[in-house]
Amino acid sequence: MATATTSSTRSKNWRTVVLFWTISLTVFYSLFQMGLRNSPSPPSLSSSSSDPVVTYAEQSTRLYDKMERDLQENGPVFLKQGETSQSLSLSDLFTLKDGVISPVLKVANPPVRANVLHLSTDYSVPVSEVVKSVFSPYFENTIWYQDSNMYHFSMFHASHHIVSVPATEDEVEAEAAAVKAVANKLCPLEIVLDRVLLTSTGVLLGCWKVNSGDDPITIRSKLRSVLPRAPEKQLYDAAILHTSLARLLGPPISPTEASFLLFLFPC
Repeated sequence: MATATTSSTRSKNWRTVVLFWTISLTVFYSLFQMGLRNSPSPPSLSSSSSDPVVTYAEQSTRLYDKMERDLQENGPVFLKQGETSQSLSLSDLFTLKDGVISPVLKVANPPVRANVLHLSTDYSVPVSEVVKSVFSPYFENTIWYQDSNMYHFSMFHASHHIVSVPATEDEVEAEAAAVKAVANKLCPLEIVLDRVLLTSTGVLLGCWKVNSGDDPITIRSKLRSVLPRAPEKQLYDAAILHTSLARLLGPPISPTEASFLLFLFPC
């Protein structure tokens, strides 16, 4: 009996993981096709190792590859109500009432001063619609979708929850002016969706790369130069350009439906 129970549990876990991977592949395939229809041809890049664009491309690829392995190596931790990347439980972040999942809004203590790039709704709304169309049939009351009006890329923190950097009102205004000056010189950017992946903590991430313009490493370096008091250790890798698309809070309705998705989108 013990052997049969273990086998059944492993089978369910396997089907669940297959569904997560397959849905992520489906989302990426849909968004990738949408990107191909709307993006101009990328410029040719030099193969020289001294080219900063190539260096950034290599760094971001290695980083995304590592992030992609997280679910496979650590399993779906969020199914066990594990901690998030900020050491918070999922119940600390979301509530379920009358079938509606809502984020728990709290005052940041200590205060956080974050610099982010916002994604225009011209692009975030279509992306959000694809994510919902793919996930909605398989998750009910166990998924939270990021507001398409709030799609953003975290770039640099002048102060964060790990290292607090106090600032007066005048200092905050000076920081804002310095950041605006950097943004005016570096933006706009043309980016392309590289992949969609699911982390072990249940976050569905869109991982992007710069197609034209300054790469994230350069942008963060410029922000560092105008925000010298900022924490030395930032929260994200310098090469990353990602946005949260959704967060899974529980298992799918029926893991066995993964076989149908595998038929439609074979790996």
